[in-house]
Amino acid sequence: MNTKMIMLHLTMSFNVFLQVERDFEREYDKLQKLEDQTKKLHKDMKKSTEADIAMSKAAVKISGDLLSNPLCEQDQAFLESMTALDTAMKRMDSFNQEKVNQISKTVIDPLKKYSSVFPSLNMAVKRREQALQDYKRLQSKVEKYEEKEKTGPIMVKLHQAREELRPVREDFESKNKQLLDEMPKFYHSRIDYFQPSFEALIRAQVVYFTEMHNIFSELTDQIDQAGLTDEQRERENEAKLNELRALSIVADD
Repeated sequence: MNTKMIMLHLTMSFNVFLQVERDFEREYDKLQKLEDQTKKLHKDMKKSTEADIAMSKAAVKISGDLLSNPLCEQDQAFLESMTALDTAMKRMDSFNQEKVNQISKTVIDPLKKYSSVFPSLNMAVKRREQALQDYKRLQSKVEKYEEKEKTGPIMVKLHQAREELRPVREDFESKNKQLLDEMPKFYHSRIDYFQPSFEALIRAQVVYFTEMHNIFSELTDQIDQAGLTDEQRERENEAKLNELRALSIVADD
């Protein structure tokens, strides 16, 4: 093979290799982004449910503190209102716990299981990378002998290098083909995998907020007998506060 033919062969091989690498990097980059997004979503969902639990527990504690206020011993109407509030908060907490449990089973757990697949994928990519490095090293060795003058010893070494290269190239091509076949399938499978989880998330939220509407509608009917508006309550509170400010024990010196 003359120098011109060698250069043409090397150019063609290099172009083919670049295309292979571009195809691989394109598919792997999508999976790396998918892995990051899955981990972030899993983390955010856990934080969201933890915040939900903390919120409802705090609401129950507040209603309990109000119910134990000494004023409840003196004012029957206030006692009834605080009892209604405490019951409502406990019902809210119960439904919230059901919602969180449902989201954990149908969304958070599936996200965690999905994320557990990526280490195996990344290991397969590392094995491909090692095979690629071996392939490059031996291909460079073959090309070096192809560029030299074709003496007897050189031809023997070239033959040996080609024989050494063949199984390594086949191993790389096999690993590369498998990944290029399976990575797009894995990426597209995310829709079928996650759609039931997100539908379950929506259903859990709809059920929860429907129950909250019912609970707080009942609570409103129980405690809002006076039918005062927020503005009227604000004026009433301000008037009572002004009465307190008029007391000598809080008067400015």
